[in-house]
Amino acid sequence: MSARALELKEEGNKYFQNGDFKNAELLYGRAIQQDSRNPKLFTNRAMTRIRLQSWESCIDDCLRSIELDTTTANMKGYYYLAQAQLALKHPNEALSSALTAYDQCLKTHSSSTRSVSELVLQAKKEKWEARERERIRRRSSLLRELEDALQRMKHADLRTIDIEYQGRENSTDAREEREEVEDTWRRKIEELRSVFALADPTNLSPRSVPDYLIDNISFSIMHDPVLTKNGSSYDRSTILEHLKRSHTDPLTREPLTLADLRPNLALKQACAEFLERNGWAVDY
Repeated sequence: MSARALELKEEGNKYFQNGDFKNAELLYGRAIQQDSRNPKLFTNRAMTRIRLQSWESCIDDCLRSIELDTTTANMKGYYYLAQAQLALKHPNEALSSALTAYDQCLKTHSSSTRSVSELVLQAKKEKWEARERERIRRRSSLLRELEDALQRMKHADLRTIDIEYQGRENSTDAREEREEVEDTWRRKIEELRSVFALADPTNLSPRSVPDYLIDNISFSIMHDPVLTKNGSSYDRSTILEHLKRSHTDPLTREPLTLADLRPNLALKQACAEFLERNGWAVDY
């Protein structure tokens, strides 16, 4: 990194730490002008754009960073990319990016493993929820029509805000008003779905898998859970595969061996009972 680019980056860091994300973004951009081949400058600006909720611009920075550095050292490029994709309601793409970041965390023994693991699970949940919404919508044409009408009204409200704050789209007031609109219409749609679910609980009630049944490596429901020394549970098959690559706990990074694993019989029973009542969960 050139001396001037480093100087601008450090100035940007100071603004970021003080919560002045707009000026931080500006300074990281100037640093990029001085050294446009440095992937870390793009991830720095991407991190700032996450705070500004400039999702499309964040994605552009992440993709440029990944293009410049495809090694495991660029975990942040995929991590920030997944966050932006999730914010834009693209859970399939977000899950792919988050899984790549997670794999890089495991290879480098990163301290960010737990945070990335949580993001993977969030992306998987949103992917599942999107499928569930579509499944429920297909069951009822009336529900689909009413949801589409509510979505159109929401987008009309958001367009009104964009017009009102033209040129100041990233201001705090604009972001707060957009969040309020999103929350208001989300609650209305959830209320609508609840009404339909009461009318046809067998087919229209949403389905979900409890967090405690999910393996934090494969992010699927467990079949044969085992406990580690720190009390975390993993499916036996996935933790064994992990220990072939690294003799450490996937989340705490503490030393871990096969002898440290203990069967979690109570959780195994809970998983079996859940799957017996909810066969669809195999594909979760």
